[in-house]
Amino acid sequence: MKKSILFFTLSVLLPLAGLAKEKRPNILFAFADDWGKYASAYAKVETRPSANSVVKTPVFDRIADNGVLFKHAFVTAPSCTPCRSSLLSGQYFFRTGMGAILQGAKWDPSIPVFPLMLRDAGYHIGETYKVWTPGTPRDAPFGAGKHGYEKSGSRFNGFSQTVTRRIEGGSTVEASKQTLYDEVMGNFNSFLEARDGNEPFCYWFGPTLVHRKWIKGSGKDLWGIEPDDLKGKLPKFLPDVHEVRQDFADYLGEVQAFDTALGLILKRLEAVGELDNTVVIISGDHGAPGFPGGKCNLYDFGVQVPLAIWWPGQPGGRVVDDFVNLMDLAPTFLEIGGVKRPKVMTGRSIVPVLKTGKEGLVDNKRNWVITGRERHVAKAREGHLPYPQRALRTAEYLYIINFAPDRWPMGNPYNITADSAPDFKTLENNTFATYGDLDASPTKAWIIERRNDEKWKWHYHYAFAKRPREELYVLADDPDQIKNVANDKKYAAAKRTLNRQLMSRLKKARDPRVLGDGSTFDKPPYVAETPKRR
Repeated sequence: MKKSILFFTLSVLLPLAGLAKEKRPNILFAFADDWGKYASAYAKVETRPSANSVVKTPVFDRIADNGVLFKHAFVTAPSCTPCRSSLLSGQYFFRTGMGAILQGAKWDPSIPVFPLMLRDAGYHIGETYKVWTPGTPRDAPFGAGKHGYEKSGSRFNGFSQTVTRRIEGGSTVEASKQTLYDEVMGNFNSFLEARDGNEPFCYWFGPTLVHRKWIKGSGKDLWGIEPDDLKGKLPKFLPDVHEVRQDFADYLGEVQAFDTALGLILKRLEAVGELDNTVVIISGDHGAPGFPGGKCNLYDFGVQVPLAIWWPGQPGGRVVDDFVNLMDLAPTFLEIGGVKRPKVMTGRSIVPVLKTGKEGLVDNKRNWVITGRERHVAKAREGHLPYPQRALRTAEYLYIINFAPDRWPMGNPYNITADSAPDFKTLENNTFATYGDLDASPTKAWIIERRNDEKWKWHYHYAFAKRPREELYVLADDPDQIKNVANDKKYAAAKRTLNRQLMSRLKKARDPRVLGDGSTFDKPPYVAETPKRR
């Protein structure tokens, strides 16, 4: 389907939301892997140049225009498994046991999760592609066995790879794309067909195409995104050079593919008469992969995500400043479905925000979030030890505690010395070649190759160097969070206040990292063996 037709269709359909029927709403949750806060709707509300003026996401924008656009949505952890364990359970990631780490993760079935609670309340539930990373029928809280709908295939997850191969085989760009859109719709249609009568449904559309790796140049070749249109629009911690701009353009191309497929799902819902009774929620699970400061980091580039919600019949066309942690979505979904929130959930429903007609800061208590990290990739770290961090983000400050500043934040450098490194292609394609918590990418390779160049050495140290125990950033002066003022006496009082707030909240939430000896995540079963202390 051409994007112009899709956009017109949605622009006509969504204002009809007021005709919603008096029954429990359906829930459509579209959640893209590794998708940070990049959608064209945000270009309208930003005060400085960014990549949001280059990417085109008409479906996300239409949902935001007719619903609520959240400017301050964050994940609890910038790694897929802990983020999703938090989202499913409505709790901070550090409360989910082995769900708090990526490799070696296991699900504790005693932890309630919103999809199964909705199912038990009469919802038809299902998913396509990625929900819970371990994904085995034994330990998956949702998405395994009868709840999965992938009969039409999963090649959409490798969008640029599959489309490029088909083009090389003689197919056209549009025909190659359509093949993958047909898979998406085949899966969604099988989910709808399995529905019993008119029962409400909860469907999780979770493709992984925005996750690496993509085909270099695909942003321009498949979507017409000119890399150099990003000049002057990338965060300051990324080298503003063609190689990095091209890498980011390819990232945005995968975002546009996700957006297009979502539009087809919405069109199908309209065709079967369900669109005006479906709450649509669109977001991503953390920041961009393979770029310094993104995935696996507690800076905004790593933990801030897009969020737009459209609820037919509720006040729309609003932009709100309330801080939302994605663990808030679990109690939100339950409230939408008429299911009581379990007391164990630390997330707070945002239904009151969705039902008000106000803009700006609706709930003045929603002016902060806490994020954190333990371990991403075990192979990247000596002894499988984590890199423990917690952060408090307010409207004015970002305050970070690095509990083990002697460890490498992006994993071990292995054999990187002043004069040696794996070759460029290895760095592009092998995540574990060095600094394995930063995904392999052309950007990573470009920076490491220039680590001894005085012009780019700062970028190398920003990406990989060890960090102090405390970091403090003043957002009004430093929106890219590159000037650490934690040791500036001018901000000593603010730092003390932020530290007290963060630590008291963590203790109240029973974070193992701040209770007792604080080393729970440094020991088995979270590490495979007793780590060697340095």
